[in-house]
Amino acid sequence: MSPSAPSSSRLSLRHALPLLLAASFAPSVQAADLLTITQDALANSSSLNASRSTFRSTEAGQDVQRGDLLPQISATGSLYRSDSLESQHAAGGAGGGAAAGGSTSGQDYNGSSLGVNVTQVLFDASNWYQYQQSKKQVGQQALQLEIDQQQLLYDVSSAYFEILRAKEVLDSREAQSKAIGRQLEQAKEQFNVGLVAITDVNEAKAAYDSARAQLISARSDLQVSFEALERLTGKQYDSIDGLADDLPIASPKPATRDDWVNLAMTSSPSIRYAEAGVDVAKSSVDIARAGHLPTLNAYADYAYSDNDIDALRGHNENVEVGVQAKLPIYSGGSTSASVRQNTYSLESTQYDFEDQRRYTTQQVRSLFTQVVNDVESVDAQREAIVSSRSALEATRAGYDVGTRNIVDVLNAEQSLYESISNYADARYTYVTDLLQLRQQAGVLSLDVIRGTNQWLRDSKRVSLKLADTPSTGSPTDDIGARPTPPAP
Repeated sequence: MSPSAPSSSRLSLRHALPLLLAASFAPSVQAADLLTITQDALANSSSLNASRSTFRSTEAGQDVQRGDLLPQISATGSLYRSDSLESQHAAGGAGGGAAAGGSTSGQDYNGSSLGVNVTQVLFDASNWYQYQQSKKQVGQQALQLEIDQQQLLYDVSSAYFEILRAKEVLDSREAQSKAIGRQLEQAKEQFNVGLVAITDVNEAKAAYDSARAQLISARSDLQVSFEALERLTGKQYDSIDGLADDLPIASPKPATRDDWVNLAMTSSPSIRYAEAGVDVAKSSVDIARAGHLPTLNAYADYAYSDNDIDALRGHNENVEVGVQAKLPIYSGGSTSASVRQNTYSLESTQYDFEDQRRYTTQQVRSLFTQVVNDVESVDAQREAIVSSRSALEATRAGYDVGTRNIVDVLNAEQSLYESISNYADARYTYVTDLLQLRQQAGVLSLDVIRGTNQWLRDSKRVSLKLADTPSTGSPTDDIGARPTPPAP
């Protein structure tokens, strides 16, 4: 081995070490389906974790209020030294002469004291109602946590299927661009041999440019769409499973709008949250009214003191046990004003509750109607593809024999791929609308996500591989490549 070999090995290791460290701290990149990504979001979502922390804070507030009803014990103690000086002089004569005589004395001593106080609430309506309100606030915050969790389930699902929708639209735009590009090349060849006019070439070129613009837009939509998953989960995925072609498109169960509305009235956490807000507001009125009521406390005091004045020995002790009552007589009208204030707040929450019921009813009815329409729309778009394909074949045949012009062919091409894009859009709209209907009804759960996940296939996987260089807009670029920021 040459003498330079060890040095070369050390150099290679020195270069490789930063790469190994960078790889160890890089975000996890993996393939995943909807269920996996949803579970990641439930564990890592910043907004949901913030809601969980708020819930725990509210729980701790309940313990704070309960503490006011339990015994209160305090102790005080002191050690001190006292230095005193007394100086007295006899007054002089009537003419105000000098003092005839005087004396000076002092007293120095050390002392200590200890006191213990124990208080127990026997009756305090304000503290009791505050404690009851804190329990209701915990229940209300638990409902807010459920709202946030169902919202996250829908957001993850919507972001997931938005990627699949964007990918299918992109595939359609790429196929459209290629088909019109071939038509443009054919028009150029026919023009070169004098079979068509230059206008045919120009028409084909305009259609191709329009298709390219749509392709660039579709590529951008896909790039943007998968960023939402990273925000929700804090992770990157190199691919996600695609939706099966045989996904059943059926009307929602239960089969009537009224059944869904009734389900929402009992299951929607948003309605129950608003209803819990009414109960919390009622407790605020009770707390305000308690300001008119007396309070009753039991107490016990122990006091101990000792000092060494005049070198005497011994100490003082005092024990006092009793009951203390307090009756508010007049507080400047603030208690009555507080009652009125909280009564109006209660009235406001009651209106909010009614508004939430109406809003949820309207949303459930609209979404149910939309899902039913989505079922019909998917069928119609599927038939539109068949019709558009047949129309394109007929138009091409007419163009070959001279009964149709190139504009007809280009329009037929665009109509076909627009139908393909619309069909993909209709399928994903159906899925997301159905999930949103379940969310508004309050029944969107991880089990629902698990059932939806069964219709995903890894054979239709969509790659989200990140590119090292920015996209140039060429059809050969990696799908889903993120733009690289310019160098500073």
